[in-house]
Amino acid sequence: MDPASTTADAALWITAAAILGLLVMSAFFSGSETALTAASRGKLRSMSDKGSKGADRALKITEDNERLIGSVLLGNNLVNILATSLATALFTRLFGESGVALATLVMTVLVLVFAEVLPKTYAITNPETAASRVSPVIQLVITIFSPIVGAVRMLVRGVLSVFGVKTDPDSHILAVREEIAGALQLGHSEGVVEKEDRDRILGALDLSERTVEEIMLHRSGIEMIDADNDPQDILRQCLESNHTRLPVYRGDPENIIGVVHAKDLFRAMYRFMQESDKPAEAMSSFKFADVAMKPYFIPDSTSLDDQMRQFLRRRTHFALVVDEYGALQGLITLEDILEEIVGEITDEFDPDGSQTVKRGEDGNYWIDGAMTIRDLNRALDWSLPDDEANTVAGLVIHEAQMIPTIGQVFSFHGFRFEVMARENNRITALKIRPLAAE
Repeated sequence: MDPASTTADAALWITAAAILGLLVMSAFFSGSETALTAASRGKLRSMSDKGSKGADRALKITEDNERLIGSVLLGNNLVNILATSLATALFTRLFGESGVALATLVMTVLVLVFAEVLPKTYAITNPETAASRVSPVIQLVITIFSPIVGAVRMLVRGVLSVFGVKTDPDSHILAVREEIAGALQLGHSEGVVEKEDRDRILGALDLSERTVEEIMLHRSGIEMIDADNDPQDILRQCLESNHTRLPVYRGDPENIIGVVHAKDLFRAMYRFMQESDKPAEAMSSFKFADVAMKPYFIPDSTSLDDQMRQFLRRRTHFALVVDEYGALQGLITLEDILEEIVGEITDEFDPDGSQTVKRGEDGNYWIDGAMTIRDLNRALDWSLPDDEANTVAGLVIHEAQMIPTIGQVFSFHGFRFEVMARENNRITALKIRPLAAE
């Protein structure tokens, strides 16, 4: 056999083997990119906590996605271009000028199927496991290519800055809350996550974004004790009240001097009557203000998350809300905050608590005007905006730019609102119907 022919045959086989090896490397880079970008950092953290070194390495790699993607793309493009060049040379040698077109066709099919679709499909099926396995090699690739990738990053940012585009190195990192919220919404729409579970988790996530002003009981609905009233009248009021704690004022309702707890009151009265020879007559000298606890005031801008922590730290469940001028705005309890997570909490003293929303036979919903928009959205899975108003009545007034009269009808945000009852300037009842239902 001719030595030159033997050498040529060997060169052909070596070139073919090199192309095959480069395709394998391209498949590795493509699969690694998909696995590392699609892997959940939460799952990787869980695997790392269980002792997986690969997951821990993958976590460190994905901290800088820009450098990761730059290195992987650089490696992938290098092997793809080299493989295509070798294939073109090989096919040109075998088939002449027509080899260029043939090489393009063959390499397109091979790269698409075996170096792109196949490895990425495998990686997307179990990205965390794949990311853990490829992390050692990818870490080495990043280390080798980091100088080149750094120079490319500077060049890219310089070009973008010319067109007025500012890049944020951390822009690729989604807020954890948004990521969780999006996953919950998607899970609920697909029937995987129950509505109640979604609402509880989202309610807990929203605590830091909302203030006590949004959920407090307005001062117009606060039941108070006048310290100057007859002691027997005060006792009767406490016994008839559905509330355990009542604010105590003297002279002006704005002048809160304390908060009476029913248990403290009854204990103090029991001791007082035990020590007196004539309890009924001595009752008139009993001082309710002495039993009251010091009032706890908070600004209306306090976030629900901070306030819950304060409640737990101070071991109290009751706070009075004031505005920036110190004027009383309302009150809030720990139960109010918990209801934002678990939903309405009712007991034997709240017989109508679960009847805030009533659905009529005609498809209309009867709503208490004081109901918060958030509670309405949670109850009916609607999406009315709560940026400009906290209550449904407040939303109607804001959109109408007036205080409506009974019977007036408004349509906005895809719903029909009809005012059914009003007390003074306050809307107390509304009838709402989605316009799509019509």
